[in-house]
Amino acid sequence: MSGPQIAICLIVLGVTVFFIWGCWRYDVVAFAGLMATVVCGLVPAADAFDGFGHPAVVTVLAVLVISRALANSGAIDAVAALVVRASASPALHVAVLAGVAAFLSAFMNNVAALALLLPVALQSCVKVERSPGLILMPLAFGSILGGLATMIGTPPNVIIASYRTTTGEPAFGMFDFTPVGLPIAIVGVAFVALIGWHLLPASVRKRNVPADLSAIEDYITEARVPEDSIAVGLPLHELDEKIADSDVQIVALIRDGHRMLSAARYVHVKAGDVLMLSASPEGMSKAVAALELELEGEKSQTVESLKSEDVSLLEAIVPTGSRIEGHTPSSLRLGSRYDLNLLAVSRQGSPTRGRLRSFRFQAGDILLLQGEREHAGSALSRLGLLPLAERKIAVGARRRALPAVAIFAAAVIAAAIGLAPITITFSLAMLAMVLLGMVSLRELYDSIDWPVLVLLGAMIPVGGALETTGTTTLLANGLLSVMAGAPPVALLAVILIVTMTLSDIMNNAATAIVMAPIAVGVASALGVATDPFLMAVAVGASCAFLTPIGHQNNTLIMGPGGYRFGDYWRMGLPLEIVIVGLALLLIPWAWPLTAG
Repeated sequence: MSGPQIAICLIVLGVTVFFIWGCWRYDVVAFAGLMATVVCGLVPAADAFDGFGHPAVVTVLAVLVISRALANSGAIDAVAALVVRASASPALHVAVLAGVAAFLSAFMNNVAALALLLPVALQSCVKVERSPGLILMPLAFGSILGGLATMIGTPPNVIIASYRTTTGEPAFGMFDFTPVGLPIAIVGVAFVALIGWHLLPASVRKRNVPADLSAIEDYITEARVPEDSIAVGLPLHELDEKIADSDVQIVALIRDGHRMLSAARYVHVKAGDVLMLSASPEGMSKAVAALELELEGEKSQTVESLKSEDVSLLEAIVPTGSRIEGHTPSSLRLGSRYDLNLLAVSRQGSPTRGRLRSFRFQAGDILLLQGEREHAGSALSRLGLLPLAERKIAVGARRRALPAVAIFAAAVIAAAIGLAPITITFSLAMLAMVLLGMVSLRELYDSIDWPVLVLLGAMIPVGGALETTGTTTLLANGLLSVMAGAPPVALLAVILIVTMTLSDIMNNAATAIVMAPIAVGVASALGVATDPFLMAVAVGASCAFLTPIGHQNNTLIMGPGGYRFGDYWRMGLPLEIVIVGLALLLIPWAWPLTAG
Protein backbone atom coordinates (compact mmCIF):
# COMPACT_ATOMS: atom_id res chain seq x y z
CA MET A 1 0.00 0.00 0.00
CA SER A 2 1.15 3.51 -0.77
CA GLY A 3 1.31 6.33 1.76
CA PRO A 4 -1.93 7.99 0.59
CA GLN A 5 -3.73 4.64 0.65
CA ILE A 6 -2.61 3.97 4.21
CA ALA A 7 -3.67 7.47 5.22
CA ILE A 8 -7.18 7.27 3.75
CA CYS A 9 -7.71 3.80 5.24
CA LEU A 10 -6.72 5.08 8.69
CA ILE A 11 -9.00 8.11 8.33
CA VAL A 12 -12.00 6.04 7.23
CA LEU A 13 -11.32 3.50 9.97
CA GLY A 14 -11.07 6.28 12.56
CA VAL A 15 -14.28 7.90 11.35
CA THR A 16 -16.05 4.53 11.52
CA VAL A 17 -14.80 3.88 15.06
CA PHE A 18 -15.99 7.29 16.26
CA PHE A 19 -19.34 6.81 14.52
CA ILE A 20 -19.80 3.57 16.47
CA TRP A 21 -18.43 4.96 19.75
CA GLY A 22 -20.81 7.92 19.66
CA CYS A 23 -18.79 10.19 21.97
CA TRP A 24 -19.05 12.95 19.34
CA ARG A 25 -22.02 13.62 17.12
CA TYR A 26 -21.76 12.10 13.64
CA ASP A 27 -21.63 15.43 11.81
CA VAL A 28 -18.65 16.53 13.91
CA VAL A 29 -16.91 13.21 13.24
CA ALA A 30 -17.56 13.48 9.49
CA PHE A 31 -16.27 17.05 9.34
CA ALA A 32 -13.16 16.03 11.30
CA GLY A 33 -12.60 13.25 8.76
CA LEU A 34 -12.89 15.76 5.91
CA MET A 35 -10.35 18.08 7.52
CA ALA A 36 -8.00 15.14 8.05
CA THR A 37 -8.11 14.29 4.34
CA VAL A 38 -7.33 17.92 3.46
CA VAL A 39 -4.42 18.13 5.92
CA CYS A 40 -3.00 14.87 4.54
CA GLY A 41 -3.28 16.17 0.97
CA LEU A 42 -5.81 13.51 -0.05
CA VAL A 43 -8.44 16.12 -0.96
CA PRO A 44 -7.30 19.41 -2.55
CA ALA A 45 -8.13 22.39 -0.36
CA ALA A 46 -9.98 24.01 -3.26
CA ASP A 47 -12.29 20.97 -3.49
CA ALA A 48 -12.80 20.42 0.26
CA PHE A 49 -16.32 21.83 0.38
CA ASP A 50 -17.58 20.65 -3.00
CA GLY A 51 -19.63 18.00 -1.23
CA PHE A 52 -21.95 20.62 0.25
CA GLY A 53 -23.11 21.54 -3.25
CA HIS A 54 -23.46 17.93 -4.35
CA PRO A 55 -26.85 17.03 -5.90
CA ALA A 56 -27.45 14.44 -3.19
CA VAL A 57 -27.19 17.08 -0.45
CA VAL A 58 -29.53 19.48 -2.26
CA THR A 59 -32.06 16.71 -2.94
CA VAL A 60 -32.12 15.57 0.70
CA LEU A 61 -32.62 19.20 1.80
CA ALA A 62 -35.54 19.66 -0.62
CA VAL A 63 -37.17 16.39 0.46
CA LEU A 64 -37.04 17.45 4.11
CA VAL A 65 -38.75 20.78 3.39
CA ILE A 66 -41.35 19.22 1.09
CA SER A 67 -42.13 16.63 3.78
CA ARG A 68 -42.77 19.44 6.26
CA ALA A 69 -45.06 21.25 3.80
CA LEU A 70 -47.07 18.08 3.14
CA ALA A 71 -47.44 17.54 6.88
CA ASN A 72 -48.54 21.14 7.44
CA SER A 73 -51.17 20.87 4.72
CA GLY A 74 -52.90 17.92 6.37
CA ALA A 75 -52.57 15.97 3.12
CA ILE A 76 -51.53 12.79 4.89
CA ASP A 77 -53.78 12.97 7.95
CA ALA A 78 -56.66 11.19 6.22
CA VAL A 79 -54.28 8.33 5.41
CA ALA A 80 -52.99 8.23 8.99
CA ALA A 81 -56.55 8.11 10.34
CA LEU A 82 -56.94 4.62 8.82
CA VAL A 83 -54.84 3.28 11.68
CA VAL A 84 -57.40 4.20 14.32
CA ARG A 85 -60.18 2.40 12.44
CA ALA A 86 -58.13 -0.76 11.82
CA SER A 87 -56.89 -1.89 15.20
CA ALA A 88 -59.26 -4.73 16.00
CA SER A 89 -56.55 -7.42 16.18
CA PRO A 90 -52.82 -7.05 16.85
CA ALA A 91 -51.87 -8.43 13.42
CA LEU A 92 -54.25 -6.07 11.58
CA HIS A 93 -53.16 -3.16 13.78
CA VAL A 94 -49.49 -3.81 12.99
CA ALA A 95 -50.15 -4.43 9.29
CA VAL A 96 -52.11 -1.22 8.72
CA LEU A 97 -49.76 0.91 10.80
CA ALA A 98 -46.58 -0.45 9.21
CA GLY A 99 -48.17 -0.38 5.76
CA VAL A 100 -49.22 3.27 6.06
CA ALA A 101 -45.75 4.15 7.35
CA ALA A 102 -44.13 2.36 4.41
CA PHE A 103 -46.40 4.11 1.90
CA LEU A 104 -45.70 7.56 3.32
CA SER A 105 -41.97 6.90 3.59
CA ALA A 106 -41.73 6.08 -0.10
CA PHE A 107 -42.59 9.69 -0.92
CA MET A 108 -41.36 11.69 2.05
CA ASN A 109 -38.58 11.62 4.60
CA ASN A 110 -39.05 8.48 6.69
CA VAL A 111 -38.23 10.26 9.97
CA ALA A 112 -40.99 12.79 9.22
CA ALA A 113 -43.40 9.96 8.38
CA LEU A 114 -42.71 8.28 11.72
CA ALA A 115 -43.07 11.58 13.60
CA LEU A 116 -46.53 12.05 12.07
CA LEU A 117 -47.70 8.51 12.80
CA LEU A 118 -46.26 8.07 16.28
CA PRO A 119 -49.01 10.03 18.11
CA VAL A 120 -51.67 8.25 16.01
CA ALA A 121 -50.16 4.89 16.95
CA LEU A 122 -50.12 5.69 20.66
CA GLN A 123 -53.72 6.94 20.62
CA SER A 124 -54.88 3.83 18.79
CA CYS A 125 -53.16 1.69 21.44
CA VAL A 126 -55.01 3.56 24.20
CA LYS A 127 -58.37 3.01 22.50
CA VAL A 128 -57.90 -0.75 22.23
CA GLU A 129 -55.89 -1.09 25.47
CA ARG A 130 -52.86 -2.49 23.69
CA SER A 131 -49.20 -2.09 24.67
CA PRO A 132 -47.35 0.44 22.49
CA GLY A 133 -44.33 -1.88 22.71
CA LEU A 134 -46.14 -4.36 20.49
CA ILE A 135 -46.83 -1.72 17.82
CA LEU A 136 -43.99 0.78 17.68
CA MET A 137 -41.11 -1.39 16.49
CA PRO A 138 -43.14 -2.67 13.50
CA LEU A 139 -44.07 0.98 12.84
CA ALA A 140 -40.44 2.07 12.78
CA PHE A 141 -39.38 -0.89 10.63
CA GLY A 142 -42.24 -0.20 8.21
CA SER A 143 -41.16 3.42 7.83
CA ILE A 144 -37.61 2.28 7.03
CA LEU A 145 -38.77 -0.38 4.58
CA GLY A 146 -40.94 2.05 2.61
CA GLY A 147 -37.95 4.24 1.87
CA LEU A 148 -36.47 1.46 -0.28
CA ALA A 149 -39.18 1.85 -2.93
CA THR A 150 -38.17 5.20 -4.45
CA MET A 151 -35.12 7.36 -4.95
CA ILE A 152 -36.30 10.00 -2.44
CA GLY A 153 -37.40 7.54 0.26
CA THR A 154 -34.10 7.48 2.09
CA PRO A 155 -30.75 9.35 1.89
CA PRO A 156 -28.76 6.24 0.80
CA ASN A 157 -30.92 5.96 -2.33
CA VAL A 158 -30.29 9.62 -3.13
CA ILE A 159 -26.55 9.10 -2.67
CA ILE A 160 -26.45 5.96 -4.82
CA ALA A 161 -28.55 7.63 -7.52
CA SER A 162 -26.04 10.48 -7.79
CA TYR A 163 -23.00 8.23 -7.45
CA ARG A 164 -23.99 6.29 -10.55
CA THR A 165 -22.86 9.26 -12.66
CA THR A 166 -19.25 8.49 -11.69
CA THR A 167 -19.52 5.22 -13.65
CA GLY A 168 -20.35 7.07 -16.85
CA GLU A 169 -24.08 6.36 -16.62
CA PRO A 170 -26.88 8.84 -15.88
CA ALA A 171 -28.15 9.08 -12.31
CA PHE A 172 -30.78 6.57 -11.21
CA GLY A 173 -34.32 7.88 -11.67
CA MET A 174 -37.14 8.26 -9.19
CA PHE A 175 -38.56 4.76 -9.70
CA ASP A 176 -35.40 2.84 -10.70
CA PHE A 177 -35.30 1.52 -7.13
CA THR A 178 -38.91 0.31 -7.22
CA PRO A 179 -38.49 -3.15 -8.87
CA VAL A 180 -36.24 -4.20 -5.99
CA GLY A 181 -37.35 -1.93 -3.16
CA LEU A 182 -41.12 -2.30 -3.46
CA PRO A 183 -41.26 -6.13 -3.20
CA ILE A 184 -38.83 -5.99 -0.27
CA ALA A 185 -41.01 -3.40 1.45
CA ILE A 186 -44.17 -5.46 0.89
CA VAL A 187 -42.62 -8.69 2.13
CA GLY A 188 -40.99 -6.87 5.05
CA VAL A 189 -44.28 -5.33 6.18
CA ALA A 190 -45.99 -8.73 5.84
CA PHE A 191 -43.23 -10.29 7.95
CA VAL A 192 -43.52 -7.81 10.84
CA ALA A 193 -47.34 -8.07 10.76
CA LEU A 194 -47.58 -11.86 10.67
CA ILE A 195 -44.43 -12.99 12.49
CA GLY A 196 -42.25 -10.15 13.70
CA TRP A 197 -44.28 -8.79 16.61
CA HIS A 198 -44.57 -12.30 18.06
CA LEU A 199 -40.78 -12.36 18.44
CA LEU A 200 -40.67 -9.44 20.88
CA PRO A 201 -40.18 -10.30 24.58
CA ALA A 202 -43.41 -10.85 26.50
CA SER A 203 -42.45 -8.07 28.93
CA VAL A 204 -42.29 -5.55 26.08
CA ARG A 205 -45.62 -6.65 24.61
CA LYS A 206 -47.31 -6.03 27.97
CA ARG A 207 -45.60 -2.78 28.94
CA ASN A 208 -47.36 0.57 28.61
CA VAL A 209 -44.66 3.20 29.01
CA PRO A 210 -46.79 6.36 28.53
CA ALA A 211 -49.28 5.14 31.15
CA ASP A 212 -46.49 4.14 33.54
CA LEU A 213 -44.85 7.53 33.06
CA SER A 214 -48.05 9.37 34.05
CA ALA A 215 -48.45 7.36 37.27
CA ILE A 216 -46.92 10.09 39.41
CA GLU A 217 -49.49 10.29 42.21
CA ASP A 218 -47.06 8.96 44.83
CA TYR A 219 -44.64 11.76 44.01
CA ILE A 220 -47.08 14.68 44.39
CA THR A 221 -47.79 16.27 47.77
CA GLU A 222 -49.62 19.42 48.85
CA ALA A 223 -48.09 21.60 51.57
CA ARG A 224 -49.66 24.71 53.11
CA VAL A 225 -47.67 27.88 53.76
CA PRO A 226 -48.20 28.99 57.40
CA GLU A 227 -47.85 32.61 58.46
CA ASP A 228 -44.43 32.03 60.04
CA SER A 229 -42.97 30.21 57.03
CA ILE A 230 -39.83 31.67 55.46
CA ALA A 231 -41.57 31.22 52.10
CA VAL A 232 -44.02 34.07 52.77
CA GLY A 233 -43.27 37.06 50.56
CA LEU A 234 -40.73 35.28 48.40
CA PRO A 235 -41.18 34.67 44.65
CA LEU A 236 -41.32 31.07 43.50
CA HIS A 237 -37.98 31.24 41.72
CA GLU A 238 -36.26 31.99 45.06
CA LEU A 239 -37.99 29.03 46.68
CA ASP A 240 -36.61 26.86 43.88
CA GLU A 241 -33.09 27.90 44.87
CA LYS A 242 -33.71 27.14 48.56
CA ILE A 243 -34.83 23.57 47.85
CA ALA A 244 -32.42 22.84 44.98
CA ASP A 245 -30.46 20.34 47.09
CA SER A 246 -33.58 18.27 47.76
CA ASP A 247 -34.37 18.03 44.03
CA VAL A 248 -38.00 19.00 44.59
CA GLN A 249 -40.12 20.87 42.04
CA ILE A 250 -42.94 23.27 42.86
CA VAL A 251 -45.38 22.25 40.14
CA ALA A 252 -48.27 24.51 41.14
CA LEU A 253 -49.36 27.19 43.55
CA ILE A 254 -52.98 27.06 44.73
CA ARG A 255 -54.49 30.29 45.99
CA ASP A 256 -58.19 30.66 46.82
CA GLY A 257 -58.92 27.50 44.85
CA HIS A 258 -57.16 28.79 41.73
CA ARG A 259 -54.23 26.72 40.51
CA MET A 260 -51.32 28.66 38.99
CA LEU A 261 -48.54 27.16 36.96
CA SER A 262 -45.34 27.08 38.95
CA ALA A 263 -43.40 28.36 35.96
CA ALA A 264 -44.87 31.79 36.83
CA ARG A 265 -41.68 32.18 38.82
CA TYR A 266 -42.25 35.75 39.91
CA VAL A 267 -45.51 35.13 41.80
CA HIS A 268 -44.92 35.98 45.48
CA VAL A 269 -46.08 33.45 48.05
CA LYS A 270 -48.70 34.43 50.63
CA ALA A 271 -49.64 32.84 53.92
CA GLY A 272 -52.37 30.29 53.32
CA ASP A 273 -51.17 29.39 49.83
CA VAL A 274 -50.83 25.70 49.04
CA LEU A 275 -47.73 24.52 47.16
CA MET A 276 -48.00 21.37 45.09
CA LEU A 277 -44.61 19.63 45.26
CA SER A 278 -43.17 16.85 43.13
CA ALA A 279 -40.40 14.70 44.61
CA SER A 280 -39.49 11.40 46.16
CA PRO A 281 -40.52 10.93 49.83
CA GLU A 282 -36.96 11.66 51.05
CA GLY A 283 -36.66 14.86 49.04
CA MET A 284 -40.14 15.95 50.10
CA SER A 285 -39.23 15.82 53.79
CA LYS A 286 -36.16 17.98 53.23
CA ALA A 287 -38.10 20.57 51.20
CA VAL A 288 -40.96 20.81 53.72
CA ALA A 289 -38.49 21.32 56.54
CA ALA A 290 -36.39 23.86 54.62
CA LEU A 291 -39.41 26.04 53.76
CA GLU A 292 -41.22 25.47 57.08
CA LEU A 293 -44.36 24.17 55.40
CA GLU A 294 -47.27 22.11 56.75
CA LEU A 295 -48.29 18.96 54.91
CA GLU A 296 -51.96 18.76 53.92
CA GLY A 297 -52.54 15.38 55.57
CA GLU A 298 -53.39 12.37 53.42
CA LYS A 299 -55.09 14.33 50.64
CA SER A 300 -54.88 12.11 47.54
CA GLN A 301 -53.49 13.46 44.29
CA THR A 302 -54.17 12.52 40.71
CA VAL A 303 -52.61 13.42 37.39
CA GLU A 304 -55.65 15.60 36.72
CA SER A 305 -54.72 17.80 39.68
CA LEU A 306 -51.64 18.91 37.73
CA LYS A 307 -53.78 20.32 34.92
CA SER A 308 -56.17 23.22 34.59
CA GLU A 309 -57.75 25.37 31.90
CA ASP A 310 -54.42 27.09 31.38
CA VAL A 311 -52.03 24.28 32.26
CA SER A 312 -51.52 20.98 30.46
CA LEU A 313 -49.38 17.88 30.72
CA LEU A 314 -47.40 16.90 27.64
CA GLU A 315 -45.43 13.85 26.63
CA ALA A 316 -42.52 14.29 24.25
CA ILE A 317 -39.57 12.31 22.88
CA VAL A 318 -35.97 13.46 22.68
CA PRO A 319 -34.99 12.81 19.03
CA THR A 320 -31.44 12.45 17.80
CA GLY A 321 -29.95 15.92 17.40
CA SER A 322 -32.34 17.66 19.81
CA ARG A 323 -30.82 20.68 21.49
CA ILE A 324 -31.48 19.16 24.94
CA GLU A 325 -29.52 15.96 24.19
CA GLY A 326 -26.66 15.71 26.69
CA HIS A 327 -28.03 18.54 28.88
CA THR A 328 -29.82 18.57 32.24
CA PRO A 329 -33.05 20.38 33.21
CA SER A 330 -30.97 22.62 35.45
CA SER A 331 -28.50 23.63 32.71
CA LEU A 332 -31.36 24.26 30.27
CA ARG A 333 -33.36 26.28 32.82
CA LEU A 334 -36.55 24.60 31.71
CA GLY A 335 -38.69 26.53 34.18
CA SER A 336 -37.38 30.07 33.84
CA ARG A 337 -36.56 30.00 30.12
CA TYR A 338 -39.23 27.70 28.67
CA ASP A 339 -42.01 27.75 31.32
CA LEU A 340 -41.91 23.95 31.57
CA ASN A 341 -41.72 21.61 34.55
CA LEU A 342 -40.18 18.17 34.07
CA LEU A 343 -42.26 15.71 36.10
CA ALA A 344 -40.90 12.36 34.95
CA VAL A 345 -38.62 10.69 32.41
CA SER A 346 -38.70 7.19 30.96
CA ARG A 347 -35.58 5.60 29.50
CA GLN A 348 -35.84 2.16 27.92
CA GLY A 349 -39.15 1.60 29.72
CA SER A 350 -37.89 2.53 33.20
CA PRO A 351 -39.57 5.65 34.65
CA THR A 352 -37.61 8.12 36.75
CA ARG A 353 -39.57 10.59 38.89
CA GLY A 354 -37.15 11.77 41.55
CA ARG A 355 -33.75 13.44 41.31
CA LEU A 356 -34.55 14.98 37.93
CA ARG A 357 -32.72 18.28 38.30
CA SER A 358 -29.40 16.67 37.28
CA PHE A 359 -30.86 14.08 34.90
CA ARG A 360 -28.90 14.13 31.62
CA PHE A 361 -31.12 13.67 28.57
CA GLN A 362 -30.41 11.11 25.84
CA ALA A 363 -31.99 10.48 22.45
CA GLY A 364 -34.99 8.20 22.86
CA ASP A 365 -35.99 9.48 26.32
CA ILE A 366 -39.69 10.16 26.77
CA LEU A 367 -40.53 13.15 28.99
CA LEU A 368 -43.62 14.11 30.98
CA LEU A 369 -43.79 17.91 31.09
CA GLN A 370 -46.11 20.48 32.58
CA GLY A 371 -46.60 23.79 30.79
CA GLU A 372 -49.01 26.53 29.78
CA ARG A 373 -51.35 25.37 27.03
CA GLU A 374 -50.83 28.49 24.96
CA HIS A 375 -47.04 28.34 24.84
CA ALA A 376 -46.12 24.70 25.49
CA GLY A 377 -46.14 23.71 21.81
CA SER A 378 -43.70 26.42 20.80
CA ALA A 379 -41.48 25.58 23.78
CA LEU A 380 -41.25 21.96 22.64
CA SER A 381 -40.38 23.13 19.14
CA ARG A 382 -37.62 25.41 20.44
CA LEU A 383 -36.17 22.51 22.42
CA GLY A 384 -36.32 20.21 19.39
CA LEU A 385 -38.68 17.73 21.08
CA LEU A 386 -41.23 15.54 19.31
CA PRO A 387 -44.66 15.78 21.00
CA LEU A 388 -46.70 12.63 21.47
CA ALA A 389 -50.04 14.40 21.17
CA GLU A 390 -52.46 14.33 18.26
CA ARG A 391 -51.70 17.01 15.69
CA LYS A 392 -54.36 19.65 15.26
CA ILE A 393 -54.66 20.71 11.63
CA ALA A 394 -56.36 24.04 11.08
CA VAL A 395 -59.23 24.22 8.59
CA GLY A 396 -57.25 26.67 6.48
CA ALA A 397 -54.37 24.24 6.33
CA ARG A 398 -56.60 21.43 5.02
CA ARG A 399 -57.51 23.60 2.03
CA ARG A 400 -53.84 23.54 1.03
CA ALA A 401 -53.71 19.74 0.92
CA LEU A 402 -54.66 19.42 -2.76
CA PRO A 403 -52.25 22.13 -4.01
CA ALA A 404 -49.43 20.64 -1.90
CA VAL A 405 -49.99 17.17 -3.34
CA ALA A 406 -50.30 18.61 -6.86
CA ILE A 407 -46.98 20.47 -6.59
CA PHE A 408 -45.25 17.38 -5.23
CA ALA A 409 -46.74 15.13 -7.94
CA ALA A 410 -45.72 17.59 -10.66
CA ALA A 411 -42.13 17.54 -9.38
CA VAL A 412 -42.07 13.74 -9.35
CA ILE A 413 -43.58 13.43 -12.85
CA ALA A 414 -41.28 16.09 -14.30
CA ALA A 415 -38.24 14.23 -12.99
CA ALA A 416 -39.60 10.82 -14.06
CA ILE A 417 -40.12 11.85 -17.70
CA GLY A 418 -36.76 13.60 -17.88
CA LEU A 419 -37.84 17.25 -18.08
CA ALA A 420 -35.21 18.15 -15.47
CA PRO A 421 -33.04 16.43 -12.85
CA ILE A 422 -34.87 15.65 -9.64
CA THR A 423 -32.60 18.08 -7.80
CA ILE A 424 -34.09 20.90 -9.88
CA THR A 425 -37.71 19.74 -9.85
CA PHE A 426 -37.71 19.25 -6.09
CA SER A 427 -35.98 22.59 -5.52
CA LEU A 428 -38.69 24.28 -7.60
CA ALA A 429 -41.38 22.42 -5.65
CA MET A 430 -39.81 23.54 -2.39
CA LEU A 431 -39.73 27.15 -3.60
CA ALA A 432 -43.37 27.01 -4.71
CA MET A 433 -44.48 25.65 -1.33
CA VAL A 434 -42.62 28.42 0.50
CA LEU A 435 -44.04 31.15 -1.74
CA LEU A 436 -47.58 29.78 -1.33
CA GLY A 437 -47.24 29.76 2.46
CA MET A 438 -47.40 26.00 2.87
CA VAL A 439 -44.27 26.17 5.00
CA SER A 440 -43.01 29.31 6.73
CA LEU A 441 -39.40 30.41 6.56
CA ARG A 442 -38.91 29.44 10.19
CA GLU A 443 -40.43 26.02 9.58
CA LEU A 444 -38.26 25.65 6.48
CA TYR A 445 -35.07 26.00 8.46
CA ASP A 446 -36.41 24.00 11.42
CA SER A 447 -37.35 21.10 9.12
CA ILE A 448 -33.84 20.73 7.72
CA ASP A 449 -31.77 18.09 9.46
CA TRP A 450 -28.55 20.10 9.45
CA PRO A 451 -26.36 17.37 11.03
CA VAL A 452 -27.31 14.99 8.19
CA LEU A 453 -26.46 17.61 5.56
CA VAL A 454 -23.10 18.32 7.19
CA LEU A 455 -22.46 14.58 7.32
CA LEU A 456 -23.22 14.22 3.60
CA GLY A 457 -21.26 17.28 2.56
CA ALA A 458 -18.23 16.19 4.57
CA MET A 459 -18.24 12.49 3.72
CA ILE A 460 -18.68 12.83 -0.06
CA PRO A 461 -15.10 14.16 -0.57
CA VAL A 462 -13.81 11.49 1.83
CA GLY A 463 -15.49 8.82 -0.31
CA GLY A 464 -13.97 10.43 -3.39
CA ALA A 465 -10.51 10.17 -1.81
CA LEU A 466 -10.97 6.41 -1.55
CA GLU A 467 -11.17 6.33 -5.34
CA THR A 468 -8.51 8.90 -6.26
CA THR A 469 -5.93 7.13 -4.10
CA GLY A 470 -6.73 3.77 -5.71
CA THR A 471 -7.84 2.37 -2.36
CA THR A 472 -11.17 1.09 -3.65
CA THR A 473 -9.37 -0.93 -6.35
CA LEU A 474 -6.98 -2.27 -3.73
CA LEU A 475 -9.82 -3.32 -1.41
CA ALA A 476 -11.80 -4.83 -4.28
CA ASN A 477 -8.83 -6.90 -5.42
CA GLY A 478 -8.24 -8.04 -1.85
CA LEU A 479 -11.84 -9.20 -1.58
CA LEU A 480 -11.60 -11.00 -4.90
CA SER A 481 -8.44 -12.80 -3.84
CA VAL A 482 -10.10 -14.00 -0.65
CA MET A 483 -13.12 -15.25 -2.63
CA ALA A 484 -11.23 -16.50 -5.66
CA GLY A 485 -13.46 -18.53 -7.96
CA ALA A 486 -16.69 -17.45 -6.28
CA PRO A 487 -19.54 -16.50 -8.65
CA PRO A 488 -20.47 -12.81 -8.97
CA VAL A 489 -23.69 -13.32 -6.99
CA ALA A 490 -21.61 -14.46 -4.01
CA LEU A 491 -19.64 -11.20 -4.14
CA LEU A 492 -22.95 -9.36 -4.43
CA ALA A 493 -24.11 -11.09 -1.25
CA VAL A 494 -20.91 -10.08 0.56
CA ILE A 495 -21.34 -6.42 -0.42
CA LEU A 496 -24.98 -6.50 0.68
CA ILE A 497 -24.28 -8.15 4.04
CA VAL A 498 -21.24 -5.98 4.86
CA THR A 499 -23.20 -2.83 4.00
CA MET A 500 -26.16 -3.96 6.09
CA THR A 501 -23.89 -4.74 9.04
CA LEU A 502 -22.17 -1.35 8.89
CA SER A 503 -25.54 0.40 8.67
CA ASP A 504 -26.61 -1.24 11.92
CA ILE A 505 -23.80 0.47 13.81
CA MET A 506 -23.18 3.73 11.93
CA ASN A 507 -25.15 6.33 9.98
CA ASN A 508 -26.76 4.88 6.85
CA ALA A 509 -25.77 7.81 4.62
CA ALA A 510 -22.12 7.47 5.66
CA THR A 511 -22.33 3.73 5.03
CA ALA A 512 -23.56 4.31 1.48
CA ILE A 513 -20.80 6.85 0.77
CA VAL A 514 -18.06 4.49 1.96
CA MET A 515 -19.42 1.30 0.39
CA ALA A 516 -20.49 2.64 -3.04
CA PRO A 517 -16.94 3.05 -4.45
CA ILE A 518 -15.91 -0.33 -3.01
CA ALA A 519 -18.93 -2.01 -4.63
CA VAL A 520 -18.13 -0.43 -8.01
CA GLY A 521 -14.50 -1.50 -7.64
CA VAL A 522 -15.53 -5.11 -7.05
CA ALA A 523 -17.89 -5.07 -10.04
CA SER A 524 -15.22 -3.56 -12.30
CA ALA A 525 -12.64 -6.12 -11.21
CA LEU A 526 -15.12 -8.92 -11.93
CA GLY A 527 -15.97 -7.42 -15.31
CA VAL A 528 -19.69 -7.34 -14.51
CA ALA A 529 -22.27 -4.55 -14.45
CA THR A 530 -21.94 -2.03 -11.61
CA ASP A 531 -25.66 -1.33 -11.21
CA PRO A 532 -26.48 -4.55 -9.28
CA PHE A 533 -23.71 -3.79 -6.80
CA LEU A 534 -24.90 -0.21 -6.33
CA MET A 535 -28.41 -1.52 -5.70
CA ALA A 536 -27.01 -3.94 -3.12
CA VAL A 537 -25.42 -0.99 -1.31
CA ALA A 538 -28.67 0.98 -1.47
CA VAL A 539 -30.66 -1.89 0.05
CA GLY A 540 -28.05 -2.75 2.66
CA ALA A 541 -27.49 0.83 3.80
CA SER A 542 -31.20 1.39 4.31
CA CYS A 543 -31.89 -1.81 6.26
CA ALA A 544 -30.75 -1.11 9.82
CA PHE A 545 -32.90 -3.27 12.07
CA LEU A 546 -30.55 -4.82 14.64
CA THR A 547 -29.88 -1.85 16.93
CA PRO A 548 -31.53 1.39 18.10
CA ILE A 549 -28.56 3.43 16.84
CA GLY A 550 -28.57 2.33 13.20
CA HIS A 551 -31.47 4.59 12.21
CA GLN A 552 -33.11 7.63 13.83
CA ASN A 553 -36.52 5.93 13.69
CA ASN A 554 -35.24 3.05 15.79
CA THR A 555 -34.04 5.57 18.38
CA LEU A 556 -37.32 7.49 18.40
CA ILE A 557 -39.47 4.52 19.37
CA MET A 558 -37.09 3.21 22.03
CA GLY A 559 -38.56 5.34 24.83
CA PRO A 560 -42.32 5.08 24.25
CA GLY A 561 -42.01 1.40 23.34
CA GLY A 562 -39.96 0.60 26.44
CA TYR A 563 -37.41 -1.29 24.35
CA ARG A 564 -33.91 -2.22 25.43
CA PHE A 565 -30.87 -2.37 23.17
CA GLY A 566 -31.08 -6.15 22.85
CA ASP A 567 -34.77 -6.22 21.87
CA TYR A 568 -34.20 -5.01 18.31
CA TRP A 569 -32.35 -8.04 16.97
CA ARG A 570 -35.21 -10.38 17.94
CA MET A 571 -37.35 -8.98 15.14
CA GLY A 572 -34.55 -7.32 13.16
CA LEU A 573 -32.26 -10.30 12.57
CA PRO A 574 -34.83 -12.60 10.93
CA LEU A 575 -36.12 -9.60 8.95
CA GLU A 576 -32.62 -8.86 7.63
CA ILE A 577 -32.18 -12.54 6.69
CA VAL A 578 -35.45 -12.41 4.73
CA ILE A 579 -34.35 -9.19 3.00
CA VAL A 580 -30.94 -10.59 2.03
CA GLY A 581 -32.50 -13.70 0.48
CA LEU A 582 -35.13 -11.70 -1.39
CA ALA A 583 -32.66 -9.03 -2.55
CA LEU A 584 -30.30 -11.64 -3.99
CA LEU A 585 -33.19 -12.89 -6.13
CA LEU A 586 -34.56 -9.48 -7.14
CA ILE A 587 -31.37 -7.52 -7.85
CA PRO A 588 -29.95 -9.84 -10.58
CA TRP A 589 -33.45 -10.08 -12.08
CA ALA A 590 -34.04 -6.32 -12.24
CA TRP A 591 -30.39 -5.39 -12.91
CA PRO A 592 -28.58 -8.26 -14.69
CA LEU A 593 -24.99 -8.88 -13.66
CA THR A 594 -23.82 -9.20 -17.26
CA ALA A 595 -21.99 -6.01 -18.25
CA GLY A 596 -23.33 -4.05 -21.23
